[in-house]
Amino acid sequence: MRPQQNPMVLVSPDLLVQLMQRTGNGREVSVRELAQAAQCHPSKIGHLRTGERSTATHDEALAIAKRLGVDLLVLWEHTGRTVPAPEEDDVTLTAVPA
Repeated sequence: MRPQQNPMVLVSPDLLVQLMQRTGNGREVSVRELAQAAQCHPSKIGHLRTGERSTATHDEALAIAKRLGVDLLVLWEHTGRTVPAPEEDDVTLTAVPA
């Protein structure tokens, strides 16, 4: 079983679209290419672009940033102790007795 990751929050869907149009190497990247790099379904990238979705796993966010040629925190912000995750990805956690 994979350990639970705190999701990363997309800073701006518009910024993602702009960076996809002109990546770090000056070339455009398609939704499918970016999804392949992030090892996720293309619909997830599409939903991030439109703002329907605002989160991704840390691994996906890192792969997206790397493929676009930018630092992780240019496009994403961490969630966790100081930044709560958006409601769309709320997970109820229960304490386990010791």
